[in-house]
Amino acid sequence: MAETLAVIDFETTGSAPGQGARATEIAAVLLQEGRVVGRFQSLMNSGAWVPPFIEQLTGISNAMLRDAPPAHAVMREVLQFTRGCPLVAHNAAFDRGFWQAEAARAGCESDPAHDFACTLLLSRRLYPQAPNHRLGTLAAWHALPDAGRAHRALADAETAAQLLLRLQQDLAERCAEALDGRAVTHALLRQVQRAPIARWERALACA
Repeated sequence: MAETLAVIDFETTGSAPGQGARATEIAAVLLQEGRVVGRFQSLMNSGAWVPPFIEQLTGISNAMLRDAPPAHAVMREVLQFTRGCPLVAHNAAFDRGFWQAEAARAGCESDPAHDFACTLLLSRRLYPQAPNHRLGTLAAWHALPDAGRAHRALADAETAAQLLLRLQQDLAERCAEALDGRAVTHALLRQVQRAPIARWERALACA
């Protein structure tokens, strides 16, 4: 059966769960064989206060979160939605931290499949000529489909999913001989992102 990847994105009250920040919204987009096969999105009420600058950035207000489902219930739902799917995020170190912290708060065991691939790290290797590697910049640079307002979880997850598809396509073309017809899997993406930026193609025998 073809591999299904879950591209996720969090909106939060701050930059790190270790500094007291909490998630305010999560989205997941499921990709299989180059197309979207599922979507999940929900606000998350953790009782945390949204600072004004975060509200201005995301459009998510304290009033909106008062009526949102509890964060622990949302995490249990999204963990079930993505069960068995390797994960992908743009700047995955950020999303991984909140994924693990919110799952732990919800009392959920980690899924062995939930390793992260990172479209930011992959972009640095495949597109060193890009102006920068922010998601919005890469979306414009590649002329990816407009997914809606940036800094909302579903729009950002949709954009990251489109970027992932472009990365997989370009990696398949550049490493066609080495891949010999094999798919660009999550495991291969993680291998690429761990390789030295200047030598990733050599590490995969693509050059």
